[in-house]
Amino acid sequence: MEIVVADIGGSHARFALADVQDGRVTRLGEVVTFRTVEHASLQTAWATFGEQLGRALPRAAAIAVACPIAGEMLKLTNNPWIIRPAMIGKKLGLDRVILINDFGAVGHAVVRVGPEHLSHLCGPDVPLPEEGVISIVGPGSGLGVAQVLRRDGLNHVIECEGGHIDFAPLDGIEDMILARLRKRYRRVSAERVASGFGLSNIYEGLAAIEGRAVETGDNKALWTSALAGDDTLAVAALDRFCLSLGSIAGDIALVHGANAVVIAGGLGLRIAYLLPSSGFAGRFVAKGRFESRMASIPVKMITHPQPGLFGAAAAFAEEHRR
Repeated sequence: MEIVVADIGGSHARFALADVQDGRVTRLGEVVTFRTVEHASLQTAWATFGEQLGRALPRAAAIAVACPIAGEMLKLTNNPWIIRPAMIGKKLGLDRVILINDFGAVGHAVVRVGPEHLSHLCGPDVPLPEEGVISIVGPGSGLGVAQVLRRDGLNHVIECEGGHIDFAPLDGIEDMILARLRKRYRRVSAERVASGFGLSNIYEGLAAIEGRAVETGDNKALWTSALAGDDTLAVAALDRFCLSLGSIAGDIALVHGANAVVIAGGLGLRIAYLLPSSGFAGRFVAKGRFESRMASIPVKMITHPQPGLFGAAAAFAEEHRR
């Protein structure tokens, strides 16, 4: 069965065709990406995708959206599109459609991709468990969190907003970063530190500690500089980012009672080569009386190039099979 899959985020909307059969994704076609600011709505972007294909689109779809799937109207962060679930079928010409949170889609991808798309980060180098809980943590535009409960051969994907837990500093430098952020935000969540814009927050905090005057208006340039090693303060901020991500991923694993953790998200892939040699692993296990348990948890990185689209197709395949 051929379906349309879409992954709608704050900055970009990605579309592709996929084939699903017997509860599996058998093909994910070429991906077309649009900037959301260049389209007035999901409907117009959908129509443009069809025009580029030069053919009628299938009347079945799976759409991942970067916001909670609840209520009569979905409003995305950093994206002016408004999506009304009850109207999607009519507006897009669909007979069958599922809507899923974007990180819920990543959860479906984690348990459906092959082992070649799961690289080892730290902990025991073993496959994902067939039973128990897998926590998924993904730094990107925000900080996505989901969990998968694997029981009796079934995968139950549970979407959540774990990226909005409170940020917990673990040393004096993080205490000062938190104090600075409290002047800007009423409440400082983990996402304020372990996400794309979190690097700017850390960078500014470190600059304040050293009495430097800095401007971080271009967050993309800051990331480029940090990864290239061009700016020593940006490199220090990136080191601190990896530490914080390790702490937060460990906290999520404890909360979920996880048997494994998978790091996802666009930024996760960008820093995948850094994480094994950074302080990520040390912070992940540094949970006091639970250190031995944390050290027994395998931590992996999903490296599939389009986990949102693949996961949306996998979610449709699972539901269609049932």
